[in-house]
Amino acid sequence: MPSGIPARQGRGIPVLALCLLLGACLHAPAPTAAAGTPSPAHHGPEGFRNSGTPIEDKGLLTLLKWRWQAWRETLPPPPQAPVPTQAPDLSFLHHNARAGTAMQPAITWIGHASVLVQVAGLNLLLDPIFSDRASPLSWIGPKRAQPPALTPATLPHIDAVLISHNHYDHLDLPSLQALARQPGGPPRWIVPLGIGRLLADEALPGAEHTVELDWWQETLLPGAAGPVPVALTPAQHWSRRGLNDRNRTLWGGFAVFAPELHLLYTGDTGYSADFQAIRARYAGRQATAAGGGFDLALIPIGAYEPRWFMRAQHINPDEAVQVHQDLGAKQSIGVHWGSFELSFEPLDQPPRDLALARLARGLPEDAFRTLAIGETLKLPRRAAAAAGTQ
Repeated sequence: MPSGIPARQGRGIPVLALCLLLGACLHAPAPTAAAGTPSPAHHGPEGFRNSGTPIEDKGLLTLLKWRWQAWRETLPPPPQAPVPTQAPDLSFLHHNARAGTAMQPAITWIGHASVLVQVAGLNLLLDPIFSDRASPLSWIGPKRAQPPALTPATLPHIDAVLISHNHYDHLDLPSLQALARQPGGPPRWIVPLGIGRLLADEALPGAEHTVELDWWQETLLPGAAGPVPVALTPAQHWSRRGLNDRNRTLWGGFAVFAPELHLLYTGDTGYSADFQAIRARYAGRQATAAGGGFDLALIPIGAYEPRWFMRAQHINPDEAVQVHQDLGAKQSIGVHWGSFELSFEPLDQPPRDLALARLARGLPEDAFRTLAIGETLKLPRRAAAAAGTQ
């Protein structure tokens, strides 16, 4: 495989293959609140649920209608132009990785929703997938249109991996196994509720130290100048890896509150009031004197057509701009496009639709833009951090 990830193996894949063929999967229990405490509203007896729009179980007929439309209309169309790519600046990334308190806040788009975040002396990976297919099997499923910009062999040492949910284009077990073998030991795994069991069942190195979070819960990472809070934030989505485990693990996004940079990664999401709630939740932490709102938001802009099928689970570029505004983010970068054909729009369509949405709302280009795969965006230090406060 071009990405350097070996063919999929391990206990989970043969079991899932049998499930797909025979229609029999284990039914995992939904996590429950501790005895004597009320369950949060997004915890249900049949699994997790969204805070607003109910999760729609589309069913087999709806799925067949979706695939019939794709076949009948020959969708998605081919891209008009190649997705922009560039060679990553490995010298900068590795030097920056070792810079400690002098680290330059930066992100590098690896492809799809995979992003390397360098901040506060930490190297963080969001939803890494290096495999050729976003699939439980190595020979079928959405195939990568171009290789990832970075691989486990070319990355600096990763301190923590943040996984937003259990779909195969976001939780790729071969990629996690490769990262677990990095020199110096496996990274810390930070995941929504229920995913820790999956990692443990796969005997992933370091899985015993996985940090599971519910919405709004936080954990601390050891930054160069002190602890860095990382919170799981709500999103409108769903989860599933087999036939009978629907919504048995939670989904969400991540907020990283480093002194030098406040970053939000929304994860996969439909449009909802969650992003206004995120802004309100952290308003005190992000007062003007503390540097203001999120310095950077990473927001998905792909996998949105047709709207009748995708609206509840994936925002389109116009809705992504609304999310940017709901959050009050200083700058946003569009991710989750250009690598895998997951829906009916061409691979290169999302940036064009983003430009139209930005123009319609009167936003400058640098308010919400995209990167080339492999491109690094260096970010200014947060105003409060530059002034020596947190």
